[in-house]
Amino acid sequence: MTLEEKQTSRRWLWLVLSLILIIVFFTVRSFTRDRVTVRAARATHLPVASTVSTNGRVEPVANFELFSPIATTVKAVYVQPGDHVQAGKLLMRLDDTQAKASVASAESGVKTAQAAMDAAIHNGTLQERQAMAADIAREKLELAQARRNLETLIKLNTSGAASAGEVLAARQQVEIAETSLSALRESAQGRYSLADVERARAALRGAEANLAAARKVLNETMVRAPISGTVYAIYLGATDFAEAGKLLLQMADTQHERVRAYFDEPEIGRLAVGQEIQIKWDAKPGQAWKGHIERIPATVVTYGTRNVGEVLVHIDDPDSGLLPDTHVTVTVTTSSEADALSVPREALHAENGRPYVFRIVHGSLQRTYVTTGTINLTQVAILSGLKDGEWVAVGTTSGQPMLDGMVVKVVR
Repeated sequence: MTLEEKQTSRRWLWLVLSLILIIVFFTVRSFTRDRVTVRAARATHLPVASTVSTNGRVEPVANFELFSPIATTVKAVYVQPGDHVQAGKLLMRLDDTQAKASVASAESGVKTAQAAMDAAIHNGTLQERQAMAADIAREKLELAQARRNLETLIKLNTSGAASAGEVLAARQQVEIAETSLSALRESAQGRYSLADVERARAALRGAEANLAAARKVLNETMVRAPISGTVYAIYLGATDFAEAGKLLLQMADTQHERVRAYFDEPEIGRLAVGQEIQIKWDAKPGQAWKGHIERIPATVVTYGTRNVGEVLVHIDDPDSGLLPDTHVTVTVTTSSEADALSVPREALHAENGRPYVFRIVHGSLQRTYVTTGTINLTQVAILSGLKDGEWVAVGTTSGQPMLDGMVVKVVR
């Protein structure tokens, strides 16, 4: 073998040994390098529901507030808060002295207006009509006498016993008497114009309205239940003074109630009519009532330091036992899936608005884009991108960010 052939063989030997060493190095490194420890979870089918909780206040559907019609004192109170009463029951009595005086004054006003109306329609009062009839009768007698005098003077004039001037004067007396009688008759028949009659009629209507209002106030001094229901608030007791318009008591049909719930502005878009509501009251721990949204907000209002939408919640449970004006907690289910493929919410990430998870494939992380459904505080429903039973990384135990292709060690 020549020297050149020996040198070539050595070069090939060293090349093969170098390749073997490189392969061994990378193989050893792949088995000995540090693996990042991650917590993992399996994609499984579970019921997933998204909920929103807030505060609310119970209010009757039909609430009645009874006010004092006048400034007066309370004479007696016949009920206690919590009493169930029938419609029409006397609840409270107010001092009605002033109200009775107002009714008497209004009745007098009606009588005066009625007399004025009668006078306008019949062209005067009875006394005025009698006086007018007497004046007409007197004028008739004077006219008849004037006519007799004229006839006598005409006869005397033909015999020369009366002058023409005397006849003329007698004729003038007859004309004066006829004119006076005609004027009296016109006055008797048209003393009041149509406008006068309408004014009198309007005055009568006004007086009758005042009387009706006065009687209504008198009737309201006897405070009665407008419906069958429960008296839940009484604000004054016997001998207390009540200003006009003062709230005396409140009552309602407590078998028909609703909740006015206050949802923060960012949550309003998730609400819809008909969504299920759970209601809880601290006074009865462990008990819950069912309801549903019957009206969503039309605007946003300020409630304390919050911007909220007021949602009306119908209480589905009859005779709920919830008291008016009590504060409750309401929880609405905005979306739900009874059997959804789900993973922990911590496993979900997003890139440019696209959600993804890190699947664990053969000991390394693989970024996988997914389509999500219902999301709550702990779980997220996966509509596509994952299969049942696949493992996903929830996070590293060291807090190190997870990367696509990262080699990991799984703890469960």
